[in-house]
Amino acid sequence: MESGAEPTTLPLTRVTAIRAFAPFEDESPAREWLERTLADEEATDAVVGEGMALLNRALHAQAIAAEDPLQTQLAAEWAAVVRLGYGSGDQVADGDFTAAREIDVRAGASSRQQRERDLRPQERMAAVLRGRENLDVCEPLLLRARADLDGGRTREAALQLRIGFEALLAELGGAVDDPGHDEDMATLQERRGEVGEAANEALRGDLSAETTARVGELLGICERVLRRRRVLRG
Repeated sequence: MESGAEPTTLPLTRVTAIRAFAPFEDESPAREWLERTLADEEATDAVVGEGMALLNRALHAQAIAAEDPLQTQLAAEWAAVVRLGYGSGDQVADGDFTAAREIDVRAGASSRQQRERDLRPQERMAAVLRGRENLDVCEPLLLRARADLDGGRTREAALQLRIGFEALLAELGGAVDDPGHDEDMATLQERRGEVGEAANEALRGDLSAETTARVGELLGICERVLRRRRVLRG
């Protein structure tokens, strides 16, 4: 870009997630709901999470319909602005509100903590690009399993977990010298059959609630192994 030239304007997309399944009779209970929700951090996070889950389901469906393998999921932290509010049917259909409040989705972390959190992935990315570190095959596989599980696609999560699980066992057996690592790897070896059973159930149809919980638990152990390895490697 030439010196002194104006920077290019970036396009923004506005998305409105509407809770049409639970309409309010009039403005009074809607106002009370907004005030009550904003006063409770966990309730606010839950409502924002519902909205992001709806958006990501739509993006996933769009990616499949468009046969686009590069479509990605989004996080609330990536948004320029997040607002929580209420309005009439016509208003919210046009992305407008009767009343709304802006939410700081990064609240709870100091500027130093947030800076460190932002820098850690960049440091690892730089190490990968410079050839000082290699990415394990299990990492993107398990990330996809997490995206599927969080997105309610439990069959896909179980099938994705199976290959990611096997890759982790093959790649990270002696990755770090740590008792916690050895214990988790032993647990995964012992429960290897559960992963295969969940994948087989997924091939037959929807997962039961018990199997879904088991998939989440085993995926959580795999993620803990990866986090520990990253921390101990520095």
